[in-house]
Amino acid sequence: MNNKFDALKDDDSGDHDQNEENSTQKDGEKEKTERDKSQSNSKRKAVVPGPAEHPLQYNYTFWYSRRTPGRPTSSQSYEQNIKQIGTFASVEQFWRFYSHMVRPGDLTGHSDFHLFKEGIKPMWEDDANKNGGKWIIRLRKGLASRCWENLILAMLGEQFMVGEEICGAVVSVRFQEDIISIWNKTASDQATTARIRDTLRRVLNLPPNTIMEYKTHTDSIKDNSSFRNTKITL
Repeated sequence: MNNKFDALKDDDSGDHDQNEENSTQKDGEKEKTERDKSQSNSKRKAVVPGPAEHPLQYNYTFWYSRRTPGRPTSSQSYEQNIKQIGTFASVEQFWRFYSHMVRPGDLTGHSDFHLFKEGIKPMWEDDANKNGGKWIIRLRKGLASRCWENLILAMLGEQFMVGEEICGAVVSVRFQEDIISIWNKTASDQATTARIRDTLRRVLNLPPNTIMEYKTHTDSIKDNSSFRNTKITL
């Protein structure tokens, strides 16, 4: 860093009777320096566990969205409406984010929290999601905060045991009910979706008669809805 400043100082102390060619060259060098600086900044942004922290198997990103109910949502407007909260790589970094976040049970209106592996957007059309689907569990009011915490801790702790199949999880706060869902990559892999369903029952400690629904993202795109026309499984 000092060398760069020294070089600039040397240029300034030289002969000021310079022609346009030198000045243009200087501008070009300045642009290159700015470009290099922004590239090195973007490289620096990679999230890694801190010293002595407990690394997770994957980095994850928290997202938040809120919209006016009843207004039709295109994928473009949805993408504009979803806000990235932050990315973490360790258990400690997760708790730093989570401890400052409002619990789902305290959210109002039509709001969603999303927790997805870094690099995967919480959208049906994302490359990692487009051939997948999600398990949906509808909850009566008052259960969302506990179920959401149990679900994301199970996901971060790799309790689903389905390799790289899990993409992320969502809690959706609605007026009459709350809904949690977990997204996986391959909707056609029935052994995987069955294992995810059974693990969900266990980690959420769901009563045996809880209704669980699976919906492919292809169907969601067709009817432009996450939760309508779902396949019910007891």
